[in-house]
Amino acid sequence: MQAAILAAGLGTRLRPLTYTVPKALIPVLNRPLLGVLLAQLQEAGASRVAVNTHHLADRVEGFLASHPLRGLQMVIRPEPEILGTGGGLRSLGQGLDDAPFLAVNADILTDLDLGEIFRNHRQEALATLVLHDFPRHNQVWVDQEGRVAGIGKPPPNMSGPPLAYTGIQVVSPRMLDWLPQEGPADLVAAWRTIMARGEYLAAYVVSGHFWQDVGTPEAYLEAHRKVLSGTCPGLAGFFPSIADPLIGEGTRLEAGVTCAGGVCLGQEVRVGQGTWLKNTVIWEESRIDPGLSVENCIVGCRARVTASARDKIIV
Repeated sequence: MQAAILAAGLGTRLRPLTYTVPKALIPVLNRPLLGVLLAQLQEAGASRVAVNTHHLADRVEGFLASHPLRGLQMVIRPEPEILGTGGGLRSLGQGLDDAPFLAVNADILTDLDLGEIFRNHRQEALATLVLHDFPRHNQVWVDQEGRVAGIGKPPPNMSGPPLAYTGIQVVSPRMLDWLPQEGPADLVAAWRTIMARGEYLAAYVVSGHFWQDVGTPEAYLEAHRKVLSGTCPGLAGFFPSIADPLIGEGTRLEAGVTCAGGVCLGQEVRVGQGTWLKNTVIWEESRIDPGLSVENCIVGCRARVTASARDKIIV
């Protein structure tokens, strides 16, 4: 099994956090998301993984160099010019063997069985897209033969409801022939061209799993709230511990601090006396002054919070 992680994105929806931390390395329960994905691929049986880089590439490459995983050969595919979803997939595929590979977006957290997904790739398909019912993203149409029939506007004579793309697919090397051979490219445009030409894109529909995009502040906090609540046991093995509040090593809470749910504190955080926290993630080495109320917030590394806040990113 070989795999690819699309990690070159700018992370614009998470700014200003991603001005200094690449999206692939944002901490989820105090572990960089890229580290979680690599551990999942290792468990799934992957032997070779390609990762593309662009924004803050040195940070991503430094993380990969300092966190090797046994049995995983890493292939780094730098993008001096960001290549988009299609161009990035093309570059990643060119860095792997001439065989099908699993491709995963770097901004999702899920407990899906990636090995099972890889094994269920339909060899005759240019790609097998993993789909699920996620109402706010449902826009992929599947026909009765299990083929992807449309994206966005429903195709003629379509009776079933649309589904959502999970950000996971298995890609045939033949898929790369449908992408421009150089420069940026859009993957959805390539899929639409493939369907218009009558070629085969397979749908693999999943259910009963945990899945969360973490590419926006709201989704990032939602992921923490769900996992900290203990409702996602399939992820437990990828984190040293799961408890609410989750308190990092060296972190100190002074007297009278209240954690009212959905709270994750990184390493070496200091929370002042009498402060109230809810649905908030605080990154390492930050300081929260005494007597504050902080709710629905993300606090970046080494930030100082001096006033009560709600629904904010604080850096």
